[in-house]
Amino acid sequence: MTFFAKFDGKKVHQFYRTIGRKIMATDNFISNILVVMPMVNEEGNIGRIVPAVLEQGPEFNILICEDESTDRTPELAEELSRKYPDRVSVIHGKREGLGPAYVRGFKWALERDYKLIFEMDADFSHQPKYLRPMAELAMTDGVHMVVGSRRTKGGGVENWDWYRRLLSWGGSIYTRLITGLPVKDATAGFVVYRREVLEHIDPAKLSAGGYAFQIETKYQAWKLGYNIREYPIIFPDREVGETKLTKKIIGEAITMVWKLRFGKAGKISRKGE
Repeated sequence: MTFFAKFDGKKVHQFYRTIGRKIMATDNFISNILVVMPMVNEEGNIGRIVPAVLEQGPEFNILICEDESTDRTPELAEELSRKYPDRVSVIHGKREGLGPAYVRGFKWALERDYKLIFEMDADFSHQPKYLRPMAELAMTDGVHMVVGSRRTKGGGVENWDWYRRLLSWGGSIYTRLITGLPVKDATAGFVVYRREVLEHIDPAKLSAGGYAFQIETKYQAWKLGYNIREYPIIFPDREVGETKLTKKIIGEAITMVWKLRFGKAGKISRKGE
């Protein structure tokens, strides 16, 4: 029986909130947290998601990685950075995919003094209410990376059709079978890293442009010997805007797991070797 099997989702949430309060009470909680959000054509979400993240507490800051949007996202991002000058930053780049956007964001974060760094979508499929409990779990002893998981006890999805459910479920099982990655939700994109994990992940070996990037980072962290934990989340479908998932991105993920298992991308030495 797994750890999470002993609790329902609500009890797991309460359990980690209790741990977090104890950590904060002993002044060990890290206050400088960065939430990295890639954005392309998110004008319908950006004005709501940024305040919703900031409302989770003063320790949460946002980096918007805006990539050649054709709507008002760039303008709105700059307005938000002026409204929250100490907590919201914006960098603009070429539209090369999710992976390169996150890599730019990670490099930006590591040039500054952030101790916890999140990956988070801007469309509310990753709900801001999970930021604090995920951060609290990441700060417990022996934990280096936390995945917001749809596949662990208490997690799930809302308003998904059968095809998307099958694609997500099958993708995670496919990835685990081929790579051996011990993460139930291998394709999840709601993740928090301790700084040291991103300092050791090799950007040169992160080649995916789409959602396969999520598999690459988890695989590298695992092969480096870092402890990855899963926190249950409910993942609703986006209500505003269009999905960025395409057949090309799906195909990239299918081939990526074989590259990790048998190619140069999967040859990673553990810390200290």
